[in-house]
Amino acid sequence: MDVEREAWICGYVRTPIGRYGGALAAVRPDDLAAHALTSVLDRVPQVDPAAVDEVILGCANQAGEDNRNVARMAALLASLPVDVPAVTLNRLCGSGLDAVAWAARAIRCGEADLVLAGGVESMTRAPLVQAKAEAAFSRRAEIHDTTIGWRFVNPALAAAHGTHSMPETAEAVADAHGIPRADQDAYAARSQARAADATAWRAGEIAPLEIPRGRGAVETLAADEHPRPGTTVTDLARLRPVVRADGTVTAGNASGVNDGAAALVVASGRAMRTHGLTPMARVVGTATAGVAPRIMGIGPVPATERLCARLDRRMVDFDAIELNEAFAAQVLAVTRAWGLPDDDPRVNRNGGAIALGHPLGASGARLAGTLARLLAEGRAQRGLATLCVGVGQGVAMALDAPS
Repeated sequence: MDVEREAWICGYVRTPIGRYGGALAAVRPDDLAAHALTSVLDRVPQVDPAAVDEVILGCANQAGEDNRNVARMAALLASLPVDVPAVTLNRLCGSGLDAVAWAARAIRCGEADLVLAGGVESMTRAPLVQAKAEAAFSRRAEIHDTTIGWRFVNPALAAAHGTHSMPETAEAVADAHGIPRADQDAYAARSQARAADATAWRAGEIAPLEIPRGRGAVETLAADEHPRPGTTVTDLARLRPVVRADGTVTAGNASGVNDGAAALVVASGRAMRTHGLTPMARVVGTATAGVAPRIMGIGPVPATERLCARLDRRMVDFDAIELNEAFAAQVLAVTRAWGLPDDDPRVNRNGGAIALGHPLGASGARLAGTLARLLAEGRAQRGLATLCVGVGQGVAMALDAPS
């Protein structure tokens, strides 16, 4: 490929990840995303915002304040010129990684040189929604909480594939792959420990957020709210299963329900030279795959297989892997399918979503950004970022260190 048309990550920042109902509960998702966009541009001050060809953001909900193309709203709120276009993508949990992938594709195709990509989600502020009545005086008033999961289900889809909740899909994966509760809790405790050890390092990617509290008061959130340092296997073993009495999935070995946003600068080789940008990582390729919705958690396996086939790589070639921790059961099913040990040091070496949280549309962008930082620091040469996706999909991306 023409070096000028290679796609490079040249900047990354994110908001702190807020817990459900926490410090970010008062912040609209379009404002969260705008803060991420403004902050990532602050990290590349030599770039004139007018040089941005496109803003691409992922968002999984889009039923509330994130409606009507939240990427465009955020770009305007971030004071980007009005002639900079923006688009919002939705592959549920994979949306943020898809945004980076779409940015890279636009650059390779010659349709862009400089793109801001990322994702946003405010699960706290996800609205309740009600459908219009199909007939006058109808008594069938369905109201749905859009925080996560199914709503307005098509009966034909339900009959063909079921409408399993996310914890139910994790139980299905645990059953299919023989993953006991003890292994899931051990993994979750390890995620918390790794996240705690990396607290200072993680601060390097966080843009603190000032939150108005009324009467002129302002609260500054500068760190993730969700981690629970010191969590032990004994602590986790006390939690009740959430799906069934003899189940294995608990609130402790699953990701959180969270708020946050992330943004990356993705540039062509030509844009890097023009603007004096320093590359963090090269976007090598992306692949997606579909699986049965009931076992959506296994999605990273076929997605990564497709990616490796396209790039002529094997799992052993990746020395850093960011695998989204939707559930410990799902992570272990995936890593075991890859032939890796449960505590492989390459996988989520700084902790994952079980500890940090999982703001759906932002998580994929966070994985790509975290991976790019590891590559830029010389802590790895070839990286893999991958997520499972609700309704049965997987997405995977390969990044290489700058040479």
